[in-house]
Amino acid sequence: MKGILNLAPGLVVQELGWDADVDEDFRSEVMDAVDGDLVEETDDAVDVVLLWWRSEDGDVVDGLFDGLRDLSSSGVLWLLTPRVGKPGHVAQADLQEGAVTAGLALTSSVSVSKAWSCHKLVRPKGVRR
Repeated sequence: MKGILNLAPGLVVQELGWDADVDEDFRSEVMDAVDGDLVEETDDAVDVVLLWWRSEDGDVVDGLFDGLRDLSSSGVLWLLTPRVGKPGHVAQADLQEGAVTAGLALTSSVSVSKAWSCHKLVRPKGVRR
């Protein structure tokens, strides 16, 4: 998992959208990989945002804007959504549209557990012509 998400000791990871349905094993793996706890509130920029999002949480764009609030300019937002067929699944088209609206690029998606997928979103590196 550490290699998939490019996590390393010392990175500051903010977690948003936690609820009873999240994958605790995945959370533990993230904390082990960064050798620290996940933060919820911070006054400093963070390296990574883990955003748990379900269809019933509302418009994914709102969640992405919340996730960008404390993210450093070179940081990565990992959007975690229920996998296809699971309650709360968010359609890929909605993820792509939300990313574009929030000014992000959806670069990759991986399964991180039986119930959750993780989608990597970054700020585009340059202006497209």
